[in-house]
Parts: sequence; structure tokens; C-alpha cells
Amino acid sequence: MNNLKKTAIKQALNVDQGVEICVKGWVRSARRGKDVSFIALNDGSCIDSLQLVLSPELENYEQLSRVGTGTCLSASGLLTESPAVGQKWELRVAVAQLIGAADETYPLQKKRHSFEFLRSIAHLRPRSNSFGAVFRMRSALSFAVHKFFQERGFIYVQTPIITANDCEGAGEMFRVSTLDAANPPKLNGEIDWSEDFFGERTGLTVSGQLQGELFATAFSDIYTFGPTFRAENSNTSRHAAEFWMIEPEIAFADLSDDCQLGEDFLRYLVTYALENCQEDLDFFNQRIEKGLIDKLEALAKAEFRSITYSEAVELLLIAKQQFEFPVSWGCDLQSEHERYLTEQVFNGPVFVTDYPKDIKAFYMRVNDDQKTVAAMDLLVPRVGEIIGGSQREERLEVLQARMDECRVPQEHLQWYLDIRRWGSCPHAGFGLGFERLLMYVTGMENIRDVIPFPRTPGHAKF
Repeated sequence: MNNLKKTAIKQALNVDQGVEICVKGWVRSARRGKDVSFIALNDGSCIDSLQLVLSPELENYEQLSRVGTGTCLSASGLLTESPAVGQKWELRVAVAQLIGAADETYPLQKKRHSFEFLRSIAHLRPRSNSFGAVFRMRSALSFAVHKFFQERGFIYVQTPIITANDCEGAGEMFRVSTLDAANPPKLNGEIDWSEDFFGERTGLTVSGQLQGELFATAFSDIYTFGPTFRAENSNTSRHAAEFWMIEPEIAFADLSDDCQLGEDFLRYLVTYALENCQEDLDFFNQRIEKGLIDKLEALAKAEFRSITYSEAVELLLIAKQQFEFPVSWGCDLQSEHERYLTEQVFNGPVFVTDYPKDIKAFYMRVNDDQKTVAAMDLLVPRVGEIIGGSQREERLEVLQARMDECRVPQEHLQWYLDIRRWGSCPHAGFGLGFERLLMYVTGMENIRDVIPFPRTPGHAKF
């Protein structure tokens, strides 16, 4: 029996008949009776634990019957039907071994802990039920992202993390430099970046879009999926300094094609979660957000509506609801405006298109009215914006004029302009923040709770 290979607890709980198995994991709870002891063992493969039944006949019974929460164990024995309510199987332990002890100072004891406390021990929180479910969901949907695009013939592109270009033009990049911060080289009173490692000023990327566009003009349909960074001093529940973005780019496509891809993508991911992560969704539905599964099922079947930005502003202006942020044509829509549209007006997802060009990035295609650009945001109930994208400006002269308007130096982006010089074509794309998606699918309300090790202002401990 000692030579048995390890069986995942998820697999053990779903067998058809009792078999001899070996399981390894961490103690969630332990209780000692007069003639028997019980241990709930979890290995992270599923949310449920397997009950181990230990009898005094075990050689090391005294040691094992006194283990604490967090202890790492190996146990072998016969899987038998359990008389206890709520579990089909339990393990009658024949041989057990203590692998790693945990004493009473282990911070994850039986009582429930607040998410705020668990963030302070981010290195241990994956062992809790809530975060075990979150990170299994994150893993499953990461796979689903690749599955969606690979099934459709997209090429996966790894765009650079270190870049000399600020895609959004907001200047909120983390600087990457090997220069002496206390005494950098100067030229005419300014830092001489030519002396730096890369010979110019560089930072951590805020988006892989610009490089993704290059590949779209060679492979037609591509996607990126990787970490992005923003040095925004924000402590809201929706912002993190390091987060993951999914950014497809499609050639020979307009804004309508972009919206259709966004709809198909979001619907696919939500459906995938419903079909493949039922156990964890049940937990979220019971413990995190009541009605979560109904919300996801509704989205999976919903009609995705579409309105222009101008139409959205008209609807907001006649709304009987009072908004914290005033509404006028030319303003950026706030979360409260987006939620009103999805929850009060359309009761479902809605695309808002054709935003004023003055509030959008330089690379978005200018519409014929010269006032708006071919941009789109996909809004969903309870969250607001979950996808943002646009048709890209493929006309060289128009793009150059927009760069001048937005004060984006052309000399730093000649490579970007080159794909408009040689073989230009209509193309489009969007960005989906992976953590925002996870918040929507799990019901978690803070972005810090859907990423393994959150990076926020003042916090990079783990």
C-alpha cells in the first residue's frame, strides 16, 4: 500500500466504488474522539476535502490524532462509503505519514477570515476555500482564453514587457532604468537617457496593442495575453499596478466585426465557466454573490444591444436617476452611467460605440463626422465596462494628424507608422482586463482578490 501513486482528492471523491488509494494534502480540520479521530484533508484539486478516519491501531496514531490545521500529510487506505451526511466517501487510513508539521501559530484556523486579513498573508490564502475557488477559476479561464482563439485560428503573440512606447499616452508607466538614480548623467540639464541600458527612456508596458497590430498585418488574426502595468496611484477596488490583459487584433475588419468578436469571446468564457467550473461557481453563488449563476446564465443567453455614445448621453440626460457625475456630450462615461444603461435601460449587455475623438486615443479611426472615432465599450450589468476596443486608424495621413493633435511624437513611432505606409488595411481590436472578467464571474468585489499576488500602491511584499 505504501507504493500507491498519489490520487487527487477530486478524483477520489468521484469514483464509482471503493478502492485502495494514497492521498496527500493539507489538514483543514481535525477532531479526536475516544476510539477514533477524523481529519479533513484538502489538496487543492477541488473545494471539497476528503475525510480521513484514523483508528488507534495505527502505529503513529498518537502523533497523527493531534495534528493541527495546516499540517501536510500522506495517507493510504481503503475508500469506503461514508455514513456522514454530505459526503459519499471517506478514507479508512491504513498507513499515514506526517510530511510537514504546523503548530498553533498557523494563521488559517477553522474560523472564517476577512478578505482584508487574507490579503496580508497572500502567500497562504490559496489554502482557504474562497481563494482556492478563485485561483482554480483563474486557471480554468486562462485555458479557455487560449482555447477560444486557437479554435478560431488566431496566432498567440508574446509582446514585450519592456517598451519605449506609452500606448495610452497617459504617462503612467513604471520606469525601467539602470542609471544611478541619485546621480544620473545629464545633457543640457536633462537626464541623458542615451546612457541608459537600452539607449533611450523605457518602461513597463501598459498594453501590447501597438506591437499586436504589427503582427495582425502579417498573420491576420492574433491575440496577446500577458501582464501589463500602470503606475497609477489609485487604491480603488478596481485598480492594480500589475494586471493581465487579453488583446486580440483582427485584420480586414471594422468596428462591427470587433463588436461581434467581443460578444462571442465574452459569451464563450462565461459559458465555459458554467459548463466546467460548477462546483466552484456553486461556492461563489452561496458565499460571495447571491444570484451569481443566474446572472451568468442570463449573460450567456442574452441579446447584446448596441447604441452610439450620443444616444447613450441622450438616455442619461432624460434619466430620472440622480448621478454623482454630471452628463454632457463630450464627457467620459463613469461606472454609474454604464451601470444605469445596462441595469435600468437595457437589462443586459450593451455596446456603446462612436465616442468623441477628444476623449479617446490617437490610434482610433476617425469617423466621417470628424468629431467621433470608431470606438466601442462593452458594458455589462453590475460591472459596467468589461471590454474596450476600436477600429484602428489605417490611413497614414489621418493617423499622423491625430498624433500631432494628441501630442504623440511621431519620431518614436515610425515603426508603427510603417504598417500604414506599406500594405495598410482596415483592422480592429480590443482589450479585456482578465481580472475584471474574474471579478464578474466569481462575484469578488476587489481586484486584489482575483490575482495571486496583488501589486498596489505601497504593497509589493510577496
